[in-house]
Amino acid sequence: MMKLYGEIDLHSNNSVFNIIDENGHVVLKQRIANNIENILQLLEPYADRLSGLVVESTYNWYWLVDSLMKANCTVHLANTAAIQQYSGLKYGDDNSDANWLGNMLRLGVLPESYIYPKKERMVRDLLRKRMQLVQQSTQNLLSIQGLYQRHLNKKLTGDKVKQLTAEQLAMDFMDLNVRLAVQGNLAIQQCLTEQIKAIEKSLKKQLKLKDAFIQLTSIDGIGLILALTIMLETGDISRFSKVGQYASYCRCVNGKKKGKTNTKNGNKYLAWAFIEAANFAIRFNSTVKKYYQKKMAKTHMMVAKKAVAHKLARACFYVLRDQVEFDVNKAFGYST
Repeated sequence: MMKLYGEIDLHSNNSVFNIIDENGHVVLKQRIANNIENILQLLEPYADRLSGLVVESTYNWYWLVDSLMKANCTVHLANTAAIQQYSGLKYGDDNSDANWLGNMLRLGVLPESYIYPKKERMVRDLLRKRMQLVQQSTQNLLSIQGLYQRHLNKKLTGDKVKQLTAEQLAMDFMDLNVRLAVQGNLAIQQCLTEQIKAIEKSLKKQLKLKDAFIQLTSIDGIGLILALTIMLETGDISRFSKVGQYASYCRCVNGKKKGKTNTKNGNKYLAWAFIEAANFAIRFNSTVKKYYQKKMAKTHMMVAKKAVAHKLARACFYVLRDQVEFDVNKAFGYST
């Protein structure tokens, strides 16, 4: 019986289905509304011969992949970033995209993304939501600081912003419009703080660091929340054969050529985690701070900070792989 290979080009309200045989000949090509009952009905005549179905890792793949796997379909999640290297061989329409991915599966050259188990994925996504809220909180804080500096030439620290009251705002800003602008930012800031704390409380009840990841907290700048983020986003460290692979996946490697950075590849959540860790490490570890200042003397702040994040990502790899404690002198020392 000839094997079949399928691909689904998933959109917001419909999908293009493409099934080919072992010789690459098209057996089915059809656009269908995003309804799982209709999708399974469409696939039913081919189920016994389907070796696998490729779904692109678009923003809305969860429902489709979960439903197909529940129906005992063999699903492959295509790594769209890695497939970009083949863009010269692809056409621009949905039908040809579907055909190309199906052929990559048939030939065994499909770059795949890991399909995170559904239960763990929900917890990981809650942690990602916390990160999003933290970033929004930072934006609100900067907005408040900007208003104070713009109108009063006054610099406020983050702690001072948290201490602001309605009475203080009335004293600082006679103009109602400016006062309302600051009040709006403060109200959102307070709401975000409450939600972040609620999420953290829930996560701490649901999660604990796996044995392999406990040593992460020995790395300067990495507390419980960042360690949990790294644990959930990294997965099994053995899937990275080299330290450079892991650092690249964490987006902690500066591009060598203009326009050739890895900003679209890798894991943006790990990138955020290691930049956050770098901020804390620079503040609280004298060796890291010295390394950062030496970098700062040669380049600008963000490059220097990313260099620290890169060192921390590399250290994390060895801590996880070899199950050893973090050695700041070995990780940073005085080499550049």
